[in-house]
Amino acid sequence: MQGGAGAGGDEGPSSHKEGCTSPGWGVRRGADSSLLSPLEKTSPPFLGRPSGSPSPNSMLRVLLSAQASAARLSGLLLHPSVQTCCLGPSKWGDRPSGGGPHAGPVQGLQRLLEQAKSPGELLRWLGQNPTKVRAHHYPVALRRLGQLLGSRPQPPPVEQATLQDLSQLIIRNCPSFDIHTIHVCLHLAVLLESRPEELTPQAMVLLAQHLARHRLREPQLLEAIAHFLVVQEAQLNSKVVQKLVLPFGRLNYLPLEQQFMPCLERILAREAGVAPLATVNILMSLCQLRCLPFRALHFVFSPGFINYIRGTPHALIVRRYLSLLDTAVELELPGYRGPRLPQRQQVPIFPQPLITDRARCKYSHKDIVAEGLRQLLGEEKYRQDLTVPPGYCTDFLLCVSSSGAVLPVRTQDPFLPYPPRSCPQGRAVSQPSTRDPAQRVVLMLRERWHFCRDGRVLLGSRALRERHLGLMGYQLLPLPFEELESQRGLPQLKSYLRQKLQALGLRWGPEGG
Repeated sequence: MQGGAGAGGDEGPSSHKEGCTSPGWGVRRGADSSLLSPLEKTSPPFLGRPSGSPSPNSMLRVLLSAQASAARLSGLLLHPSVQTCCLGPSKWGDRPSGGGPHAGPVQGLQRLLEQAKSPGELLRWLGQNPTKVRAHHYPVALRRLGQLLGSRPQPPPVEQATLQDLSQLIIRNCPSFDIHTIHVCLHLAVLLESRPEELTPQAMVLLAQHLARHRLREPQLLEAIAHFLVVQEAQLNSKVVQKLVLPFGRLNYLPLEQQFMPCLERILAREAGVAPLATVNILMSLCQLRCLPFRALHFVFSPGFINYIRGTPHALIVRRYLSLLDTAVELELPGYRGPRLPQRQQVPIFPQPLITDRARCKYSHKDIVAEGLRQLLGEEKYRQDLTVPPGYCTDFLLCVSSSGAVLPVRTQDPFLPYPPRSCPQGRAVSQPSTRDPAQRVVLMLRERWHFCRDGRVLLGSRALRERHLGLMGYQLLPLPFEELESQRGLPQLKSYLRQKLQALGLRWGPEGG
């Protein structure tokens, strides 16, 4: 029962009137047009996936402008993360795309690249055979170049002009690259710079958008962005900063750079009144990292800010953001004593299933899990896609009595009170119990695209939703994609669900009710 993996991300950023791209809705209409890309013309970060990504050509044209020495290139190409990219499977594996009459010559070219004796020979094979070169040949060439420059005892001589010609060759051909090849070239282009702060804001924004769009949780590249942000603090406005902090929240990555948060707090204090929408976007990224600064919260919850937002085209969108921030304050910041969002301004945060899940419904396990629950419990004993206050959509919700019996949902109030009567700050969400007579159990599908591309870390918005549901008192039962994909057919899936539910102490009548 294969679930499939979608390319791209879960909740992708978009932009606002003032150039907002953090977790944000809408389409930019304002300044900073030089930093725009298709990524910014997308749906809300929590509500859907981006419709595109930064142009590979524009991205690499900027990034590959760095001057590279042979020694620095050698160290980079032999870096483990780059070797993993170069050696890993590409979109086509070892075969050329499309096959046909050129298949033999293309495979022959790959062998020639693998056997090249010098960087100059590599460049000749790539440059003099334009009709035979495919995108997947570039990682092969880069891997061989790394081997040549790291050879012992004496690497072959290489001229600076050769490296520059190779960069230009990549730039000319990058429109045909797949994500694998772009990833390799990004590592090369960014890490070639021993001083990331020497790159331009445009280059770093493109890199940040690319990492966020493709769920690439690359610590070395993210740390380079954080370092750039700290070093260039005085030259950056909040409209650019919101783009740079976007991947940190989305990829659930808090950088090691010690000045990262103090720097952002200073920028927020300086720019909040100048670009209020960008301020909200930055706070949304920090909310995913559980690093909300009190001073900025005072500003966005102030009557003046709320009155200003009310007259903008994005009023409902921003109110959703403010509602989520208010929820985070309620559940995660017991020490906050500042203003809050008035109840009349609050709106449901996520009133329907996320767009990314609906777009990937043919890859999702939701339908077969629903059928398994129907046959196991009966259709009256669970609710699917139910939105619970303050607006989180649940995959499957069960009502459970104090003795662990699964009850018909129609006979119970499926919602727990919000705000919670006592916020369970210390409760371990990963070890649910059903002792609470008002307990509600939420089955959470963890699909492949809910994680960063390494498959181990939940995206920031997903982790935020699970964290908040747990703090509101819902007991979470995660269903990881690895376990779901290992079930072969409905009978195995039913047995898997039965074991999961029984492990919580749940009991029910005959199968099917």
